[in-house]
Amino acid sequence: MVVSTIKGKAVEISEEVFAATFELPTEGLIDFSEVPKDLVFDARSLFSISKEQVSISCLKKEMKIEYRLLSDILAKTIYVKAGSFDAVTREQFMLMTAITFNVKVNWSRLLFDVLKEMVTPGSRHAKGYAIQICVLLENIPGLELGESRAFPLPRVLNEKTVHRYIFINEKFGGEDVTPKNP
Repeated sequence: MVVSTIKGKAVEISEEVFAATFELPTEGLIDFSEVPKDLVFDARSLFSISKEQVSISCLKKEMKIEYRLLSDILAKTIYVKAGSFDAVTREQFMLMTAITFNVKVNWSRLLFDVLKEMVTPGSRHAKGYAIQICVLLENIPGLELGESRAFPLPRVLNEKTVHRYIFINEKFGGEDVTPKNP
């Protein structure tokens, strides 16, 4: 349960309300260590830019570009971290595996936990979820949110920004990681 005060009015958001508002699945994996081991084995080869399997905790430059992008999306939205964005954590890798192989994930629990982190004072999570939170709050009677404003264009993902991302990653992070024989 997330409880907050907005303009002097107490607001409670339960996981059930959150799931219903965004029509999120409430069944599936919560603990990503339960991703089937055969899928993890397959992902280690599938994600790799070389013929060698990548480690579950690896550097992004060891992965194909599409999995680097997926890693970045997860790192910046779900797993906000203080360290380098060049590394893929075990938890990220397991979620990437679940997404890639269509394993059922309890998105309601996962994203509600992110919401709880976002509203926790001193949290490192990004505060850029105003639109989503407003969707939750619009159904609360007697709560006036004020007028909305247009979302700034530089924050919208489009074809140009995706191509720029690929160019930068191929130029600066795409070194060949195949082992060299002496």
